[in-house]
Amino acid sequence: QVQLVESGGGLVQPGGSLRLSCAASGSIFSVGAMGWYRQAPGKQRELVATITSSGGTNYADSVKGRFAISRDNAQNTVYLQMDSLKPEDTAVYYCNADILSTGFLLKRSEYWGQGTQVTVSS
Repeated sequence: QVQLVESGGGLVQPGGSLRLSCAASGSIFSVGAMGWYRQAPGKQRELVATITSSGGTNYADSVKGRFAISRDNAQNTVYLQMDSLKPEDTAVYYCNADILSTGFLLKRSEYWGQGTQVTVSS
């Protein structure tokens, strides 16, 4: 069993910053790419940023230059530093990871966190 646990969401004023964390735990053999997605009310879930196991990153155009994704491979944790936040960044943010889990056989699966609310408002 593998789970992703997110933390760090909350209410922040426009122009402010937040840092999200997501830790993977359980029967993990290895963790591949990790990422953050978000879903605003009435909208589809969208990619925010991804990071490979070797540190290669990819960002949505809407967050380039404001958000930074990073990871700690020893802790199986991914972070999202969000600066210069805008009201349009308001959404539930979900962590995603590609994980090879242990068991009778190794199994590769995609996992999602439970989501953390980020609200940007004055």
